Amino acid sequence: MPHLTFGRHRMRPVANGPAVRGLHGDVSMAELLLRFLLGGVAVSLFAAIAEVFKPKTFSGIFAAAPAVALVSLALLFGQRGGAVVREHALGMAWGGVSFLAYACACVFTTARTRLPVWIGAVVSWAVWFAVAAVGWVWVRPS
Repeated sequence: MPHLTFGRHRMRPVANGPAVRGLHGDVSMAELLLRFLLGGVAVSLFAAIAEVFKPKTFSGIFAAAPAVALVSLALLFGQRGGAVVREHALGMAWGGVSFLAYACACVFTTARTRLPVWIGAVVSWAVWFAVAAVGWVWVRPS
């Protein structure tokens, strides 16, 4: 049976139907469908909850990140256990810290009216990269 392509990955037939070779082995199409469905339901629920709060533009941020993170961690827990979930959750938390540092750097550099925008962007990205690199060294599994 010929291989199908899925992005840069190749799908091949397995016992439960076609699968996509991922970083951690084959992922069945049924599992991908489950991920998409659970992610969509979670995003929709978080968006509905976020509609209660003001400003309304905040609902997009509130809906996407927490919902996808929770669904990802729940599925990962079911597949690989708590130790792996801990590592991923720490990585997500450190990513939030890195983003906060980036946002603070953006505010600081844009408050300087004499600083060209491209320099502010470079400085902000450098701050994000430095904080993320420290987190990667600290959080990565040994």
